Amino acid sequence: MTTRSFRVGADIGGTFTDITFLENGETVHSFKHPSTPDDYSRGIVDGILALLERIGGRVSEIEEVVHATTVATNAILEGKGATTALLTTRGFRDVLELGRLRMPELYNLNYEKPTPLVPRHRRYEIPERIGAHGEVVLPLDEKAVAEVARRIASEGTRAVAVSFLHAYANPQHERRTCEILTEILGPDVFVSCSSDVLPEIREYERTSTVVVNAYLGPVVRSYLRALTTRLREAGIHAPLQVMQSSGGVMSALAASEKPACIIESGPAAGVIAAARIGAAGSSSDIITIDMGGTTAKAAIIEQGQPARTTEYEVGAGINISSKLIKGGGHAVKLPFIDVSEIGAGGGSIIRVDAGGLIQVGPDSAGAVPGPACYGAGGSRPTLTDALVTLGYINPEYIAGGAVRLDAARSRQALSEQVCAPTGLNLQAAAHGVYAIAASTMMRAVKAVSTYRGRDPRDFTLFAFGGNGPAVAAEIARLLDMKRVVVPSHPGVFSALGLLYSTTEHDLMQTYFCALDGIDSDELDIAYRKLQTSMIAGLEADGFAKDDIEIDRLADLRYAGQAYELTIAVARHPDGAIDIAATSEAFHREHELTYGHASAGDPLEIVNIRVTGRPQGESATAYRPSAPQPLAASPSTQPARTCWFGAEWGHLPTPVITRRDLAAGDRLSPLIVEEYDATCVVPPGWTAGLDELGNLVLTASER
Repeated sequence: MTTRSFRVGADIGGTFTDITFLENGETVHSFKHPSTPDDYSRGIVDGILALLERIGGRVSEIEEVVHATTVATNAILEGKGATTALLTTRGFRDVLELGRLRMPELYNLNYEKPTPLVPRHRRYEIPERIGAHGEVVLPLDEKAVAEVARRIASEGTRAVAVSFLHAYANPQHERRTCEILTEILGPDVFVSCSSDVLPEIREYERTSTVVVNAYLGPVVRSYLRALTTRLREAGIHAPLQVMQSSGGVMSALAASEKPACIIESGPAAGVIAAARIGAAGSSSDIITIDMGGTTAKAAIIEQGQPARTTEYEVGAGINISSKLIKGGGHAVKLPFIDVSEIGAGGGSIIRVDAGGLIQVGPDSAGAVPGPACYGAGGSRPTLTDALVTLGYINPEYIAGGAVRLDAARSRQALSEQVCAPTGLNLQAAAHGVYAIAASTMMRAVKAVSTYRGRDPRDFTLFAFGGNGPAVAAEIARLLDMKRVVVPSHPGVFSALGLLYSTTEHDLMQTYFCALDGIDSDELDIAYRKLQTSMIAGLEADGFAKDDIEIDRLADLRYAGQAYELTIAVARHPDGAIDIAATSEAFHREHELTYGHASAGDPLEIVNIRVTGRPQGESATAYRPSAPQPLAASPSTQPARTCWFGAEWGHLPTPVITRRDLAAGDRLSPLIVEEYDATCVVPPGWTAGLDELGNLVLTASER
């Protein structure tokens, strides 16, 4: 009997929880289960057990569970984190209020900054002072810390953040403060200090990051404990890993201690998988568009490497990753896959505003009550209802037929709430919604390309998510992009991406000095100290030292600038640091990012970073292959009438599967239906398969 083993990826979405199994490193099984907002862990375990039953597997054959969760980001966006207190150096109580003098809406005189996660009455000043070079200027007042701890205990606070001035240079006061807090408050109160989360200069960013970490701590810790318990009760004793925002995975225990690292875990997984598949299929320059039920996320991949950033803001109604727009949320200065996220998904609610204009999103009907066509209590029309009305989505076949849609409800909701106030006919209204949604998602693509000095026409649009393939061609048309790729298993692609990811740890240290004339040997020693800590952490996770690969990065800027760009440190053939090549790389990136460079100006190094990962993990082994063609004749294929806008009108549209394209390219219009997604191939495009089984859409010359 052949031994079976499964690696499991589980990704929670606003509407569905996606489950993927990778069997013996070769075969992919997938399942979409409605999300369970009352207890997300229940939907994960129920989905795993249902898929095991469908394929005849056993819980004992599961070797690993890798999870991407929205629990952290939802807690911030919805304001449902833990009641948190902040201990800070005397005189720095209002750092969170002051923040930075940046506004995301320059000419909006009514703009209000986000309310701090810790109100002023829960921010406590402690007499102590560390100097910029790590010297003790004023000893820590331990009695004051104990007094504050007792007050916090009486108020029922669930989390405490500690951020003292210059703790990045010398953490001893923070460490002692955390010891006192833990002794008095006990293990049930989450305590986090900035020197553990972000040992970096800039008081606001460091304080904001540790506050976000503490605010999320009890929520994420409780959730991961519940998920672990539920998995064990189901007989699944495999280790649980959690996706980081940076694209690597970490243990559930580590994620419980640093929940700020998993804020954007779901979007990161899809980008990592796209980079792997793109490189395998000779498409190293990619823009991804991941559209689910609630949001659409875009990211850029150049030469096979996803763009990353340490500049991120959360809690502005939607999370923002941008080097150009600041002040919209709470700063989290940790490594992130650079994702632009916008409120547009299949569940985005359609409304007509006071001026008679159609609006799509950003609020979503989610899984409950869902779009009107779900028949689950939702009465508001959504993008999904528009797609059903246009004929793009089969109401009898969503998630393999698990979800039945009521097309009549879609038409009724659109007619009453969109057509009546605008005077549009049903088809024009539905296609208008489709065009507006695509335009909204186009802005997300431009945010990672045009606004960063990249021309989207030089890239392939890589579309996935439950709804990404339905709108990808329209987004590409708006941007004059000529090629769209839809991977295998597009609707569960982020869950599959979890199985491409490897364990990854990041460490950094402030190392402020002029780059010109720096002693490269001293810099190398500083990197080696970080690497020693990195290796120790990965060895504690069970990886051998010889199998660990480490990247060196540096945060550089022109002297006098306020913000940095993270650049890979170049090395000479003998392994020594190549300062000149690193400087040249910074100038090139500055030119790409901001449109100009100044090669004659001196550079400063602000922080050094190391990223460590084990080599050769099983996550890199899976390689998709093209499906074999079917023998069915075109005459047996179903068709339905779809509306493609005023230019084309109603067209009879063949409905095919991905395997039908293995026999050769097909001219549009087409609908490619799969278990987990529907791809719309409008007039003017040709559809085919590449050698990996990816669906490739090519625009006709126009």
